Amino acid sequence: MPDDQRNARTDSGTAIEWPTLAVFIATYALWGVATALVWPVSPLLATLLTALAIAQYSSLTHEVLHGHPFRSRWLSEALVFPAFTVFVPYLRFKDLHLQHHFDPNLTDPYDDPESNFAAPADWAAMSAPRRAMLRFNNTLLGRMILGPAISCWALVTGDLRAIRAGDRRVALGWGLHLAGIVPVLVWLGLLGTMPLWAYALAAYLGWSLLKIRTYLEHRAHDAARARTVVIESRGPLALLFLNNNFHVVHHMHPTTAWYKLPALYFGNREHYLRRNEGYVFRNYAEIFRQYLLQAKDPVPHPLWPVAKGDRSDNPAEPRGGAGIVEERHTGLIAASR
Repeated sequence: MPDDQRNARTDSGTAIEWPTLAVFIATYALWGVATALVWPVSPLLATLLTALAIAQYSSLTHEVLHGHPFRSRWLSEALVFPAFTVFVPYLRFKDLHLQHHFDPNLTDPYDDPESNFAAPADWAAMSAPRRAMLRFNNTLLGRMILGPAISCWALVTGDLRAIRAGDRRVALGWGLHLAGIVPVLVWLGLLGTMPLWAYALAAYLGWSLLKIRTYLEHRAHDAARARTVVIESRGPLALLFLNNNFHVVHHMHPTTAWYKLPALYFGNREHYLRRNEGYVFRNYAEIFRQYLLQAKDPVPHPLWPVAKGDRSDNPAEPRGGAGIVEERHTGLIAASR
């Protein structure tokens, strides 16, 4: 078993995380009702509810790859085997996201797979239409409209190159994903009433909702510890995102369950804001007001080449083969148990 999975439950003494399992049950129920019962009554409502279920399911896959809700990795991953999300294979998301968790590389256009920055030399070589598209993508509205398509294109084209080059891990990820689509198609064909085109639209809308969360999770900053945001929301979007808006807390304690993050943050707020140098927003309404039509960042990375960490940072310890970084704050880890 990989080291990241052996260590994944060090912050919890329970065999089953019931809050996470409860969200799984509710998400499956919402997905089933929306795709089978609501469509004949209201296609629009069915599409929106399915999108919500898919977005929630995506947040749950994030919990699973970090070792929740069961001690058994296989049992946890069985919960996300059905490919509700359609566009993103779970295993590819897992591998890329754990790579993203190596904090010294955050926002690096090459080494951070979740970066939205481009290297200045690549930006200079781009065509004018592509630059215009990426500029719009750097607004919140653009990220919600174009972001899923841009991400999907980058993932699929990159993975096809890797598969052609003989990368069996990438091929396995897509093979499992195609197998996971089968139960979704069987459900829609035998019990569901929603047509495939509407389900694909719902999957896109679900990804669009997730782009609200990821829009400004990380910023360009000399210090790696100051690159990760906190959004102090406790509203519906925080539930949809399973408190991943407390993102600096998640990066500092990547194996802590979602329902523990708010108390951990508000119990040590000054510490976390000192660590990320005040990169904080009060709620998502503030973000919509500021950035719906205005880009927060330029597309070319403003601090390229990206500094790999900062001498003023506390030393970091790599955790596990996936490269998860856990900062030296053992007292806070103990407080989260």
